[in-house]
Amino acid sequence: MRFAEVINQDAVKKHLREMISENRLSHALFFLARDGAGGLPLARAFAQYIVCEKSNPAAAKSAGPSLFGDEPESATPEDSCGVCPACIKASQLVHPDIHYTFPVIPNKPNTPPVSADFITPFRTWAVENPYSNSYEWLQYIAAENKQGNITAKECEVILHNMSLKSFESTYKIQIIWMPEALGKEGNKLLKVIEEPPPNTVFILVAENDELVLPTILSRVQLIKIPALTTDDITSALISRESVPEETARKIAGMSDGSYLEALQILQHQGDDWDALLKEWMNSIVRTGPVAQLKIIDEIARIGREKQKQLLRYFIQILQHALHISILGSQRVADKESENVHEFAEKLQRFLNTQQLEAIVHELDKSSYYIERNAHAKVTFHALTIKLYHIISDKSLILVK
Repeated sequence: MRFAEVINQDAVKKHLREMISENRLSHALFFLARDGAGGLPLARAFAQYIVCEKSNPAAAKSAGPSLFGDEPESATPEDSCGVCPACIKASQLVHPDIHYTFPVIPNKPNTPPVSADFITPFRTWAVENPYSNSYEWLQYIAAENKQGNITAKECEVILHNMSLKSFESTYKIQIIWMPEALGKEGNKLLKVIEEPPPNTVFILVAENDELVLPTILSRVQLIKIPALTTDDITSALISRESVPEETARKIAGMSDGSYLEALQILQHQGDDWDALLKEWMNSIVRTGPVAQLKIIDEIARIGREKQKQLLRYFIQILQHALHISILGSQRVADKESENVHEFAEKLQRFLNTQQLEAIVHELDKSSYYIERNAHAKVTFHALTIKLYHIISDKSLILVK
């Protein structure tokens, strides 16, 4: 994968390139990025940049001339060339000096799983779904409700691989995706991360640094990867998915800085969230508990991804209502679709700023719970009760 294939993140790309050009490449990097922001794509692109024979000639042990006499065009130092043998192998996740570790599930009784057991499906999945997340990966390998782990056996494999000489490149690279799944087993890696063999690079890619062992965090260089902007996602949807600009901007506004979220919304863009949302709100404000239970049952049946999208759509409307409160209707009317603007205006008339902010907070928490497989009916029942008190009783859930 080349830097050009990673959506924006230009500042991070520049920083990574400067590490190579200024000869200050750290032996252990920690990429921190929320899902859909590009943590794993950036790690793959940087690993390819490191081993590329053209953009980083020092990486090749002895590339030699082409067997067929047709040398690829020289690449700019801005990116890997994408055509040398090292780049081709790296892009397909088969370069012998780039090793991958990721959460896995047991596939044999009484045998600790290792990443190598799943490397073939992982290669296919990572190439086809570069902006996906660990939940989607585990569903891809039919984990169902099983939790993915990086086992003690996998740590032993990492130690073994890093002790060997490199095959083709000057560098050996170990990418550990989702080190949150390491647990205490990660202590086995402390020494090799702190004092690795020469020309060894560790790249850890995480979504939540609070779930990573502090002893590991103290030994790595942190690189924060920001969420994507609305313009970034809009441009990517237009260029990569051929989405009309108006639709792309509407989806980007709902995606909360995640290209993965944008793709999931795109997949279900024909769904009528307005009707479902209005029915839910009417049950809270007017029709009462019987209607609330009915709509909660309906929402619970639509599935996890659609539930998340409903919540994100509601958040988008509430944020627009907040903008109207601050800037006025005419100032923001052209920035959202007609449906969103109309709904936001109605909410803004009978909810004050504190109420709008409190509802956004509760919706965001519920989206987090749904993302982590919380029971949908329980989650939406609790959320409905909270929204009733915020709206009807005007009692706010206090937020730090």
